[in-house]
Amino acid sequence: MTSDLTHQGVSFDDKPLGFNTLSIHLGNGVDAETGAIRRPITLANAYALPYDPSDINWSSSDVNLYTRNGHPNQRYLEAKLAKLEGAEDAVVLASGVAALSATFTTFLNRGDHAVFSDTTYIAAYRLLEQILPEKYGIETSIVDTSDPANVAAALKPNTKLVHIETPANPTLKVSDIKTIAALVHDHNPEAVVSVDNTFNSPFNVRPLDLGADIVIESLTKYINGHGDALGGAIATTKERTDQIRFTAQVNYGGIISPFNAWLINRGSVTLPLRMRQHNASALAIAQRLESLPQVRFVAYPGLESHPHHDVAVSQLARPDAGFGGVLAFGLDTDHDGHNRFVSKLNVITSAVSLGHDESLIVFLGEDDERQYLYPEEFHRGFFRLAVGLEDTDDLIRDIDHALAEAGLA
Repeated sequence: MTSDLTHQGVSFDDKPLGFNTLSIHLGNGVDAETGAIRRPITLANAYALPYDPSDINWSSSDVNLYTRNGHPNQRYLEAKLAKLEGAEDAVVLASGVAALSATFTTFLNRGDHAVFSDTTYIAAYRLLEQILPEKYGIETSIVDTSDPANVAAALKPNTKLVHIETPANPTLKVSDIKTIAALVHDHNPEAVVSVDNTFNSPFNVRPLDLGADIVIESLTKYINGHGDALGGAIATTKERTDQIRFTAQVNYGGIISPFNAWLINRGSVTLPLRMRQHNASALAIAQRLESLPQVRFVAYPGLESHPHHDVAVSQLARPDAGFGGVLAFGLDTDHDGHNRFVSKLNVITSAVSLGHDESLIVFLGEDDERQYLYPEEFHRGFFRLAVGLEDTDDLIRDIDHALAEAGLA
């Protein structure tokens, strides 16, 4: 007889299982039909009904009914992510943006007020700054959440949600989750604090442990880790996930495909191993860039020179956690000089996204629509570098070589 204790994340004694063990075993199990020790991909759109289906709740997501309502591969992944985030439950949807919009549209109604970080992923910015106010009558305030006093000053009697992105994309500003959550809940215990934790992953930071109510992850990034599947997750209480499933999954149709859920579950088993490499390489590269005279600035929370370094350190989830694989930097050159540098890179790829096995770089020029919200040093154009899993020395040599070949060394 096989034991299912490990696959449920339960130890045989009172000692909690480690993050590595949980990443491998949660969401997995023995297939009852074949005995396979990996969960299969269930691609069916519909499932057999009972003899008398007349009393079925056709909007239920708790049973196998219709794939838009929910499916096995989604639930396996949700069970894993809830435990890794330290949550009661999790919802997995089609993308990180689907997870963001599901959170906002589920917990905000006409006449409500929301506060959000001044630097967020572009879709979150547009949802909160434009779409929700203009189409749905939801009031929003954009503030620099790296200073909790700004959040406190923005709170109103009708504030129902405060959304933090930390570290912020692409400026790498860090917000104090614990302090912000405390002041929001003191103001209104019913208000929810949501945190986009994509740049950290639950290996580095667990926002729910710091007082947040909702944690959002773009599964497309670190948790998948292979750059081949889209997904988004919301981890929170079961009461909230029930609301999200009804609103965003069953009725808005934001369901993740079974194949993408299976791919992300597969990729997630190596999350802790990958994050250690991302963390170590990014710190080494940030330190190297900071030492170069042709580099105007480097933004990375792991650097002691980062203005929010101490806050970032205080939020780390475990002794071997780090500061993620994303950093920003600008060169002491003009627009064309930045592009020449990218054209001379051989190992690092010019492409968007992050959390992949390969390193990705994108040049963000002077005309970004959020430019006015960025610190001054970002206004002359800059790079967002998502450090991958290549040998650290190869990445540093690639950067040094490109600087020389671009005439910038």
